[in-house]
Amino acid sequence: MDFALSEEQNAIFDMAYAFGQEQIAPHAQGWEKDGTIPKALWPQIGELGFGGLYVSEEYGGSGLSRLDATLVFEALAMACPAVGSFLSIHNMCGGMIDKFGSDETKKKWLPDLCTMSTVYSYCLTEPGSGSDAAALKTRAKPSDVGYTLNGSKAFISGGGYSDAYICMVRSGVDGPKGISALVVEDGTPGLSFGGLEDKMGWKAQPTAQVQFDDCAVPAANLIGTEGKGFSYAMAGLDGGRLNISAGALGGAQQALNLTLQYMSERRAFGQSIDQFQGLQFRLAEYETKLQASRTFLRQAAWKLDNGAPDASKFCAMAKLMVTDVAFDVANGCLQLHGGYGYLADYGIEKIVRDLRVHQILEGTNEIMRVIVARHLLAENR
Repeated sequence: MDFALSEEQNAIFDMAYAFGQEQIAPHAQGWEKDGTIPKALWPQIGELGFGGLYVSEEYGGSGLSRLDATLVFEALAMACPAVGSFLSIHNMCGGMIDKFGSDETKKKWLPDLCTMSTVYSYCLTEPGSGSDAAALKTRAKPSDVGYTLNGSKAFISGGGYSDAYICMVRSGVDGPKGISALVVEDGTPGLSFGGLEDKMGWKAQPTAQVQFDDCAVPAANLIGTEGKGFSYAMAGLDGGRLNISAGALGGAQQALNLTLQYMSERRAFGQSIDQFQGLQFRLAEYETKLQASRTFLRQAAWKLDNGAPDASKFCAMAKLMVTDVAFDVANGCLQLHGGYGYLADYGIEKIVRDLRVHQILEGTNEIMRVIVARHLLAENR
């Protein structure tokens, strides 16, 4: 087995890392205080080819693999997990359109998505349906021009900020087979937004409820086939789980890097604190956990890229393992900073707050355990 990245993959990581350190990291705390990311950033990211990472080149995308994409999100998260994760959401929308949309749909939406002149958000969760996503109630009734939407979506990254929203709506019967996927453009009559949520982390990412009140959406905005939206959403979640894991890994790696630097400079009892064996053991433990997580994440991505029958199980296991490990490592790095870790100036407390939500979204880690267990039981029959 060859675990080495190719020359091209190393170049992808290096490009994303350099951009993040130059264009994102110096502003990350300021954007967090402002509660938003400057819109001007996204076209710059689009110029790098990161707006449509796994969109086919025919429609302006980069046509990269899921493994390639994890490198981008890991590298960008080393600058700011909130910014990298927002890009992941945008790319999940692009992947859904590219995989399931008609040629007309792809031609209409994907070029601007890939350049990031149009920024996308993903709307699945509702106030009453989080883990039980198939119970969503936002209704799409047929109209003369397409659909009329009524309902609301909760915890939407980019709510009131993005230019377009891919929304899972109930166009038919109860349950997963009655759900369709529609693109709703900003400015559509009947589309409105709640106030910005005051969150623990990811503060740079505007998050708000998305509301539909007799919102008229053209029939041409349907992605794929009516009634297939839930299966499209679930198919996108495998890749989303890899991306959110990569973001957690990048944030934790940056926390460890900052901690190594801090410990080499901080002195106590006549020596730098990185010379105390007990603390060295902690560093060794964190490095081992991150490297093991990185290997497992890339194995899961490889399985998804190659259509392995157990890819979904491995994506769930990777999400469970990597996000738990990443938070624990970042939290441990804060401890190694002592009182300074609790101060915003050192950057560690922001990483800890940002990474906490990675254990919740794209399916909580409790749901990941359910998915893995179901696969195990099915394999044993």
